Amino acid sequence: MNNISCFAPIADGHARILVLGSMPGVESLRQQQYYAHARNSFWFIMGQLLNFDETLAYDKRAANLGSKYVALWDVLNSCIRKGSLDSAIDNASIQPNDFNGFFTSHPQIRDVFFNGQKASQVYHKQVLPLLADSFGHIEYHQLPSTSPAMAALSKQQKLLKWRIIVDKLGI
Repeated sequence: MNNISCFAPIADGHARILVLGSMPGVESLRQQQYYAHARNSFWFIMGQLLNFDETLAYDKRAANLGSKYVALWDVLNSCIRKGSLDSAIDNASIQPNDFNGFFTSHPQIRDVFFNGQKASQVYHKQVLPLLADSFGHIEYHQLPSTSPAMAALSKQQKLLKWRIIVDKLGI
């Protein structure tokens, strides 16, 4: 089992929505890029929703998120996990990120979208009870995981579920 840490958020002060994963997988950690696994459909979905080419260089894809008011981060700051699966996370080792600080620095965020069940579960259990009352206006939405491990839905089916982001952004 490895002790792993998340990446810095992709966010600027204009972000209106936040997409939260649980923790980067092995390939993402190796490449130091969010959603780097070739079969993860995150960049395909965001490219379709926000009208950019999913094959752009990573820094350009990240910039496209920001230009459309989308921030990206993980619920977990660190944890112990063997492999990439959320089910392999040692729950006793979970250390969540500082969301009071994040939301203070990003006051325009109104909606949080969870990329999968684990991100939502940990956030609701370990973050929400400690979140300042001043952030009570934020709405939460669980979306199907873009991970290839979530094979019950196709990329196109996931894309349909993720379209709520476009509605919330008003684009």
